[in-house]
Amino acid sequence: MSRFTDQNYLMQSQYKDSGNLNARLAIHQRFSTNSYGWFNWLFDHLSKLPVNANILELGCGNGELWKECASRIPDGWALTVTDLSDGMLDAAWRNLIVIKRGIKFEQVDAQSIPYDDNAFDAVIANYMLYHVPDRKKTLAEIRRVLKDDGVLFAATSGENHMREMYQWIARVSGGSAGEFALQFTLENGKDQLQEFFPRVELSRYSDGLSVTEVEVIIAYVGSMSSVDKLSAEEMDMLEVELREMLEKYGSIRISKDAGLFRAIK
Repeated sequence: MSRFTDQNYLMQSQYKDSGNLNARLAIHQRFSTNSYGWFNWLFDHLSKLPVNANILELGCGNGELWKECASRIPDGWALTVTDLSDGMLDAAWRNLIVIKRGIKFEQVDAQSIPYDDNAFDAVIANYMLYHVPDRKKTLAEIRRVLKDDGVLFAATSGENHMREMYQWIARVSGGSAGEFALQFTLENGKDQLQEFFPRVELSRYSDGLSVTEVEVIIAYVGSMSSVDKLSAEEMDMLEVELREMLEKYGSIRISKDAGLFRAIK
């Protein structure tokens, strides 16, 4: 089983707490070339929901979406945020309790959603569907809990997302780039969603990274589940290569390829 879908690994190591996720978010928050911001862009899509919408988020992580867009949340929305990891759920609670919106926090396995049929106007799956072992079961569950004409917002990456990062890792380790051995991407996600939803639309978010601090890249690499077997020597080699690149070019450019599927029941 891939680490991307190994629930024991995800809960006990990769997402035991918010540390790894925070390391990855940091590089995007500080060095993205699109100043509008991913969470603002994502919320633009959500803002078209009814003013009294009942919304479920699966795999909420540290709750950054709602923290970043707290002032934009309509008063009438009812929010339930869930995660498989109680450590991540605790991080979300700590981030969001201060916005005083009566948000429900619950530990949930997306493969078995413990809510009634036709309960939600929208389900959000932000960078999480590639983590579930049985995606068909999960999509069937999402469809079940959505109201008629309810919407699934499923964000993920494309095959070229962060490709330079994987190329550097492959070079210093002598291995394959291993880039996007994910089972739900911008390239293959639509076909999977159309098995359960008659209308599926894809929107891409235009962005990139221009990084001026090597330490942030090293922290990102150290947080990745697919490369945590890099030796200290290999990490040192990568740092030397990145510092040479930064000195030569003034910044380190990294590609991004992110987007959002809107699937309507």
